Amino acid sequence: MASLSFLAEKNISYFTIPVALVAALWPRSQSIFKQPGQKYFDPTNPRTFPSRLEKSDLDKETVGRILRAEAATANGIEGLPIFAAAVVAGNSAGLSTKTLNSLSIAYILSRVVYNYWYIFLGGNRQLAGLRTPIWFASTGTALALFVKAGLAKW
Repeated sequence: MASLSFLAEKNISYFTIPVALVAALWPRSQSIFKQPGQKYFDPTNPRTFPSRLEKSDLDKETVGRILRAEAATANGIEGLPIFAAAVVAGNSAGLSTKTLNSLSIAYILSRVVYNYWYIFLGGNRQLAGLRTPIWFASTGTALALFVKAGLAKW
């Protein structure tokens, strides 16, 4: 089994902030830049995309997947400032490199899982509810950074 010692060697936590942005924007690539969603996206009025989709001739499952991708992007963008602030707080408080890296990477991984789950499995009512614990895991990593930073400066 590969060693995870790299987590304690170099602080990569600041680099995970742009990666988190990419993870937040990735679902949009699944909605507006690919067919069939691309046909209904108006770059001069992008906020009309959901309503244009709902009026489209696309099947209900496809529209649902594209709308879930848009919602996943919005959710990722909404959480990004909290994560970025948590990384800054953790670095300012002098948290260990291992802690910063581990929690930052955990955030990214949980967001990737969340996006996939939301877009591709979210149409299944039996599986859709499992998205919430994944969201809590990602939010929990950011909150853990804040708490650890606060305790370090207590």
